[in-house]
Amino acid sequence: MDIFSLLVHLLLYWIQVGAQLKLSPEKLTVLRGEEARLTCSTSNTRWTVMVWLLNGTAVLTISRETGVLPSINPNVMAEKNPVSTGDSWVFVLKHTERHNQGQVTCDLQGIDRKTASLFVQEEGSVKVFWDNKLALKGQLVSFQCHAEGWYPQPAIQWQLNDKKVSQGKYNISSEESGKSHFTVNSNLSMTAAKSSYVNCLASVSALPTPLKSSVRLTVVAEVVQEGDDCTVPLAVTASLSAVLLLLLLCICTALWYKQRRQAKPSPQEELRFDQSVSERSTVAEATRGKVNLGYSSDVHSADAVNNELIMETGSPTDFISFHKVPDVVSSSSLSLHTESQAQVCLSEKSSKNVRRITTV
Repeated sequence: MDIFSLLVHLLLYWIQVGAQLKLSPEKLTVLRGEEARLTCSTSNTRWTVMVWLLNGTAVLTISRETGVLPSINPNVMAEKNPVSTGDSWVFVLKHTERHNQGQVTCDLQGIDRKTASLFVQEEGSVKVFWDNKLALKGQLVSFQCHAEGWYPQPAIQWQLNDKKVSQGKYNISSEESGKSHFTVNSNLSMTAAKSSYVNCLASVSALPTPLKSSVRLTVVAEVVQEGDDCTVPLAVTASLSAVLLLLLLCICTALWYKQRRQAKPSPQEELRFDQSVSERSTVAEATRGKVNLGYSSDVHSADAVNNELIMETGSPTDFISFHKVPDVVSSSSLSLHTESQAQVCLSEKSSKNVRRITTV
């Protein structure tokens, strides 16, 4: 009975002592380069020395009477925790590195010790290739996400307009480099339905917010519903508009060119006009400026039958229209032996007459 009682007292003692020492958190995960902070608390007033060990190596010593003792490791320090009851110290690892990952131990010399696990992760980069894409509605499109420089292997997630994509639509492959860094590639295949942002997210547990890379998917063949399922593809509408505009431009150009050709006299008309002027000059020399209604050219005698002479004597203006045969010539010239100016008068009531001859 005495032995049993002794064992019970020893068990209660160790439980009580164990309850007097607490190390928190028991597991700590940080990103490389960040601080790692662990707190060791005890209600036992009989302790004299607290030693902190990192992966079995003592890196910091604290005296209950004098406080933190000088350390040869400048990357560690300890702070008194004022908000905790009893004796509580915070161990600080200022700049964590991958080799710091492991066990962190708080040892109350001669009383008890507690150990916590420290994990150091590394943040890499993430990139979606092919940048922005343009696709037709219903077309199969693919995107590739590349994440490298991570430790441990990062989790990859795809999103469309901030909504998660089913894992069945993409695959993931990873490889580990010599420096214990992971590179992950993921390919997403989908059918273009509507314009949206495509996001690839990479993360590890210590990262507060996942890293994200985004590209824009523009769908150019979206349909617009009108009435009873009447759909008009935007691409076809744009093409028809361009064709109609080009056709209208061609028609305007043809009309302008035709109008310009009609306004310009043909070479045959210019030749006939020159012949008429020449014949008028000959007649004017022969008649000395007087009207010779009986004049007829031998060359154009055959064509004179086809010409009609219209004379108007009662109006201020008479017209003469002819095709080839010059009928009447009006001329003004200087003469050394005759009058200073000779005029042809076709009407007694008017000083100026114009004659018109139309070709039948």
